[in-house]
Amino acid sequence: MSVIAANLQAVRQRITTACALASRDPAGVTLLAVSKTFDADAVRAAHAAGQRLFGENYVQEGAAKVDALADLQTGTNGPDPISWHFIGPLQSNKTRAVAERFDWVHSVDRLKIAERLSAQRPDTLPPLQVCLEINISRQASKHGLLPDFDEVLAVARAVAALPRLRLRGLMAVPEPTDDPVAQRQPFAALRALADQLRAAGVDIDTLSMGMSADLEDAVAEGATIVRVGSAIFGARQYAHAHA
Repeated sequence: MSVIAANLQAVRQRITTACALASRDPAGVTLLAVSKTFDADAVRAAHAAGQRLFGENYVQEGAAKVDALADLQTGTNGPDPISWHFIGPLQSNKTRAVAERFDWVHSVDRLKIAERLSAQRPDTLPPLQVCLEINISRQASKHGLLPDFDEVLAVARAVAALPRLRLRGLMAVPEPTDDPVAQRQPFAALRALADQLRAAGVDIDTLSMGMSADLEDAVAEGATIVRVGSAIFGARQYAHAHA
């Protein structure tokens, strides 16, 4: 078994254990392997070990990887082909490469980005699945909508109405903390915001939250997608990253 395969097995076990502690069905939590800064061979190794969802943060690097691994998206891979998720900050002048290649975008932080993705999504592809990124810890250095219900509701309704997109839910990257109680609070806040949106009639089913260091807390608060990179692929190789 490769190192990546063993790491994947360990992360999946962490998710299973976290679900058991939270009285949740493990089938309700999907693992997104964050492959940013790692090459196509690392993704192939994870794919060979059964992983299908991969996350990229940088447009140029991610687009090149999607193209290099196009054979994993074809029908020869059966009913479960590779799925590409863009999870990094997205500038309006780089939306086309994402709209044409990725299956999901977790980092829609303003309506303009969604409008461009909608306009640039090819008709030949299924609707692009999108999440609104919420700056749940209100960090000045972070992207995302502030967690103010009225603003988020207005953007959610506008995005949900766009063609060639499907609004799926919310994503957040909370401020890191060593306090176990404080670590869990932002996940609870994101879940509460999603509940408010659903109560207002917004049809969403996804909470993209939790990473290598805090996935247990995220699962306990209702995460449906956890984004794990270093626990699968090892330490980041930023010398290889592209903006």
